[in-house]
Amino acid sequence: MAELELDALTKVFQDGDDEVVAVDDVSVEIDDGEFLVVVGPSGCGKSTTLRMVAGLESVTSGRIRLGDRIINEERPQNRDIAMVFQSYALYPHMTVRENMSFGLEESTEMPDDEVRERVEDTAGLMGIEGLLDRRPTELSGGQQQRVALGRAIVRDPEVFLMDEPLSNLDAKLRSQMRTELQRLQEDLGVTTMYVTHDQTEAMTMGDRIAILDGGRLQQVATPLECYHEPANQFVAGFVGEPSMNFFEMRYEEGRLVGDAFEYPLPAEIDEAVAGATDVVLGIRPEAVELVGERDGGHDFPVVVDVVEPMGNENTVYLEFEDTAETLVATTDGMLRITEDERVTARIPEDAIHVFDGTTGEALHNRTVVDEEVASVPTE
Repeated sequence: MAELELDALTKVFQDGDDEVVAVDDVSVEIDDGEFLVVVGPSGCGKSTTLRMVAGLESVTSGRIRLGDRIINEERPQNRDIAMVFQSYALYPHMTVRENMSFGLEESTEMPDDEVRERVEDTAGLMGIEGLLDRRPTELSGGQQQRVALGRAIVRDPEVFLMDEPLSNLDAKLRSQMRTELQRLQEDLGVTTMYVTHDQTEAMTMGDRIAILDGGRLQQVATPLECYHEPANQFVAGFVGEPSMNFFEMRYEEGRLVGDAFEYPLPAEIDEAVAGATDVVLGIRPEAVELVGERDGGHDFPVVVDVVEPMGNENTVYLEFEDTAETLVATTDGMLRITEDERVTARIPEDAIHVFDGTTGEALHNRTVVDEEVASVPTE
């Protein structure tokens, strides 16, 4: 296996007389055996980045290093990279066995018996050994996905590239395949770049997440770091469901002043924010507390607008009086709460985020201390 490095990678497309920058100066190192998830909204450049690594798109500038080789100019078949596509890209006239063996037969001089043995071993690993003589049209979506993954695995590549491989599956099967992919990657230890627009896949599967927006890299960090310590407002709003609450505020000598409420700052946060003028206060819905009575400057009267019961939890939309501002809270599913009810919302000072109102850069993030992270009890 090998380390993969993208160094100032840039891709510019020509649209008539105009230039469109699809990927803009992206640099990231993926360690040997690491599972990196590249995530972002549609059109952010994540699939283009993957296609450049695969050799399916030319590189405008920058370099791609695999191990000790610069592979910018190498042909796709010579890069020792296997790619799994969203559409699976199986040959419809071939059986599963023929689809899985095709790449080995075309790109290596491996003896037929060895090819057959490797295909059958991989099929066993993927749980599709009983499907080897079927054609793709005779398979379900989940089975086709396993075949596409098996075809990549059988090549024993240095790197796996996966371009939204689970997006065509239904929700239940997608969840099951996420778990299977994690187990496979742990067993195989192959360096993997996985592209998705689904933040659930990013949070649950990646060793680290690379978040793109408008072709630019916003943050590369572990899932929990992106969640609790976002580099900017875009990352904070993109990661998490429901999204983080944002309120445009003004900093005025130790407090934040907005249309809906004023928020006094503790000394350590005031020090981090001092000097800014326009800021954005952020609070995650699950950090908002509904309390019985007001008890300080961080408690605010609100009216329940909409309640979305999810079973184990409720998503509650709260309105501040006399404003159009909405605060979203996530509460326990056993909590009885009704529309038009007047309640008190608490925005705890140890859970807030503050962003620069002009640049979006984080001025203060909630800090997760070791005492807050519980370990699983062991015997």
